[in-house]
Amino acid sequence: MRLIVNGTTHDIDVDSDMPLLWVLRDELGLMGTKYGCGIAECGACTVHLDGRPVRSCVLPASAVAGKAVTTIEGLDGDGALHPVQKAWVDFDVPQCGYCQSGMIMAVTALLRETPSPSDAEIDAAITNICRCGTYQRIRAAIHAVAGRRVSTVKSP
Repeated sequence: MRLIVNGTTHDIDVDSDMPLLWVLRDELGLMGTKYGCGIAECGACTVHLDGRPVRSCVLPASAVAGKAVTTIEGLDGDGALHPVQKAWVDFDVPQCGYCQSGMIMAVTALLRETPSPSDAEIDAAITNICRCGTYQRIRAAIHAVAGRRVSTVKSP
């Protein structure tokens, strides 16, 4: 099977029903995409498929053959932080950080489609779960990337 991941073509020999998450981690060594729940609920495994966010833990590898997959490792090709990643640092978003790669992938997809989202649009689009509960900082970072002036954010 031929996969295009972060702009590089990979020929892999796996069962067609192997979840994309495990292809990325076990076959390609891309460890940024995380396993969370295994049932597409938490979003830790979010990657982009042809630019759209998908939960890779339940997506069979056969469903992505020939399509462009982008992981957190391929988010910004020039080695610098993506603006969303920079905002995550600036707003101290992560605590444990486990869910953040999937969260960042969901947010970059949202901002591509909706460059200046409202709080309601953020709530509707970002369904990833953060056990640390940094949602206020996540929202503030999203607004900052969208170009809105954000006041100091209080920790939850």
